Amino acid sequence: MTVESADQAPPRTTARTAPRRAGVLPGERALAPDLARGIMLLFIVLSNTAFHLTAARHGPSGWQPVDGGWADHAVQFTMITVLDLRIYPLFAFLFGYGMMQLFLRQTAAGTPEREAVRLLRRRSLCLIVIGLLHATLLMAGDIVGFYGLISLALGWLFLRRGDRALKWWIWIATAQFVLLAAQPVIAAALSGELGTLGDAGAEPGADAYAAGEGSWLTAAGTRFTSGLFVTFAAAPLSLVGGAYVIFLLGFWAARRRVLEEPGRHLPLLRRTAVTGIAVGWLGALPAALAHVGAITVPDDAQSESGVLTLLRDATGNAAGLGYVAAVALFVHWWTGRESRRGTRTSTGAVAVIAVTAVSAVGKRSLSCYLAHSLIFAPVLAAWGLGLGEHLTSATMALFAVGVWLVTVAGAYAMERAGRRGSVEAALRRVMYRSHPTRPAARPSPRATGGPVT
Repeated sequence: MTVESADQAPPRTTARTAPRRAGVLPGERALAPDLARGIMLLFIVLSNTAFHLTAARHGPSGWQPVDGGWADHAVQFTMITVLDLRIYPLFAFLFGYGMMQLFLRQTAAGTPEREAVRLLRRRSLCLIVIGLLHATLLMAGDIVGFYGLISLALGWLFLRRGDRALKWWIWIATAQFVLLAAQPVIAAALSGELGTLGDAGAEPGADAYAAGEGSWLTAAGTRFTSGLFVTFAAAPLSLVGGAYVIFLLGFWAARRRVLEEPGRHLPLLRRTAVTGIAVGWLGALPAALAHVGAITVPDDAQSESGVLTLLRDATGNAAGLGYVAAVALFVHWWTGRESRRGTRTSTGAVAVIAVTAVSAVGKRSLSCYLAHSLIFAPVLAAWGLGLGEHLTSATMALFAVGVWLVTVAGAYAMERAGRRGSVEAALRRVMYRSHPTRPAARPSPRATGGPVT
């Protein structure tokens, strides 16, 4: 299916046909999606740091600690403004983008649409299993299973829909999201009790995250329960709440090759980058100022159901989209710069290595994401070395950047050696296990790109 014919209902087939190709080839990858994923993993590892500060004192929101010196408060302010609940929309957009790219690549190679959807369904089931294992063994807040279940539903419902239907559902999901975000405010206003907004309070997220961490076995039970909740309760609730709009925007953008051909979409990307980042940061600014004591507001306004948290959450999607657009604009500038450059200076060579290394992380995003936990959990958890009890917001952020740099170095070494990520390679084997791998057909100009797998 091409974009030009997307308004017509896609043809259906009942034939069970083998996939015509087994995955994206190295020469087909686009820089922007991989670079965005590599940067996203730095943001994710930073945003997860607060949950590992097990001895820190937390505020009404239950997210960031409230103690520490000026450096810690600077980190907390930056986290709330730039990262908290702003990175998962970025993750969701890139996830949806990759799903649609895999679907388009398969159908362009001659795979029937139903078989392409079936292939993605198998991938989603694998991600659910990986996510539950990850949660049980290492990290209670795993999101791979969450996105695996969402992709299972959205792939079945939307991958084969035309552009017109997809646009309608984007507007429907947006309306769902806005109404859900505004519901507490509307209810309080109708009852004349705006002053009580957020009175329910909040259990500090880090305390819940660290529950049962005295021994690995005890913690495993807590983490497994948390993983089940995030995957099979939180994911369906997010569908009801309209959070899937970011996935659908990823579908829509992939059909137009926005990240592969940013030069064709510069006005859209510029508007999205400027508006999205501005709305996202300004929406979180009151919560960040209240957190560091720059403004005084009631504790209930900062709680998980409080007005400042609602404002921060509701504007997170805009920031995530803005970050994606900013990366695409950078890639457009970078590729133009590289094509014009003649002799490369030492500074230019370092920049090339840096871009290549970060995009190598993006190509192996699932492996690198799991590698974060392989380092974080044994070093920081109480059942391991327990270092999380002794770090502050600032020192934990430095530790997180160090962990990310370790994965950058590893991914770059694998890129130089021509090796895939181990988890990606295993996932491919499971996805395409039903049929022998066929030689890749010459890809359609609309089908190439850089999905996660």
